[in-house]
Amino acid sequence: MSQKTQHLCELSFENTAIAFRGKSDGDIKKAYWLFKLLSSNFLTRIGRPITDFAFNVGLPIKGLIRATIFNHFCGGETIKGCFPAIERLADQRVGTILDYSVEGEDTEEAFDGTCNEILRTVAYAKTNPNISFSVFKPTGLGRFDLFEKINANVPLSTNEKLEYGRVRQRFERICQACHDSGVKVLIDAEHSWIQDVIDDLTREMMQQFNREAPIVYNTYQLYRHDKLASLKADFYLAETDGFFLGAKLVRGAYMEIERERAQEKGYPSPIQPNKEATDRDYDLAIRFCLDHIDRIGLMAGTHNEANSKMLADEMNDRQLPHDHPHIHFAQLLGMSDNLSFNLAAAGYQVAKYMPYGPVKAVMPYLFRRAQENTSVAGQTGRELSLIAKEKKRRKTTR
Repeated sequence: MSQKTQHLCELSFENTAIAFRGKSDGDIKKAYWLFKLLSSNFLTRIGRPITDFAFNVGLPIKGLIRATIFNHFCGGETIKGCFPAIERLADQRVGTILDYSVEGEDTEEAFDGTCNEILRTVAYAKTNPNISFSVFKPTGLGRFDLFEKINANVPLSTNEKLEYGRVRQRFERICQACHDSGVKVLIDAEHSWIQDVIDDLTREMMQQFNREAPIVYNTYQLYRHDKLASLKADFYLAETDGFFLGAKLVRGAYMEIERERAQEKGYPSPIQPNKEATDRDYDLAIRFCLDHIDRIGLMAGTHNEANSKMLADEMNDRQLPHDHPHIHFAQLLGMSDNLSFNLAAAGYQVAKYMPYGPVKAVMPYLFRRAQENTSVAGQTGRELSLIAKEKKRRKTTR
């Protein structure tokens, strides 16, 4: 997008006409009832065991799931199956992050399969300018217990050393393919007790592949009280060593688990003492990245309206173009459309995480997202209020 056309619309996250213009009345109605169901903590608590039971005994539940929660939050079961959803986003100037969301696999064969699937997303991204980034979850490429052992500095057996070598090779194959194709890649964050080893691996990948541009992005969970310092330390290393830092800023996804584990094992919680501290560090992290935007690729992965508005305003105040190549916003498919589509309409670079995979295989991902969604104060209520506002607007404008 050129500098001349960046001010297409005045930015307002209340503009539901833009937020939902890609949805039919039927889509709006389905979304309303889906978020009504998600607002029930009871449903998100019992949904997974009931669904697992139904799959295990052969009840015909797959079609129901595909028609409801899967269709709303996922692009399809395969890369090809995502094509229509990718085009719908592109029609509104929003890019796609293809996210292969199969979780819970724990074999070398499964890890190789996931690696190969991610490489297929990279190959497709090379041919389609509407694919903004590739992404992978480290525990999709190696055993959680292996990461945990390394993170705790426990000596590895000979076989475990070989196993970790294969994990590193998978990381490197993906990052090399992204570098060669000019496709950026986001490496997701995990639980704190395996994150250090993931940070080390990701830093290695950045040192190797981010020499000319930010290709590899690490994820910084700002609900942790130490992650603003980590971001700064990584930047100073990048500056000293002559590579670009890729930084995806998020709040975080494992707050309850982190606090419970810290209490159970008797160590200080890595989580911020309150929401205000998280908000403060997130804003400081954004400003730090903007202060050094010539050497940092920034991905603001947030559903928080205040943070999104702050970043947009900071870009204006600093006279940074809305389509700056180092600055992107991102939200999940099916959520916070008022942020994604209004930012895109105002000329900012925006992408949606588009989970995909076989219906049964992505159910753990979908229920984890549902639980996260209900744990964020006001998130489902905000979605419902915006949908209700758009329903009313459509009635009154006809």
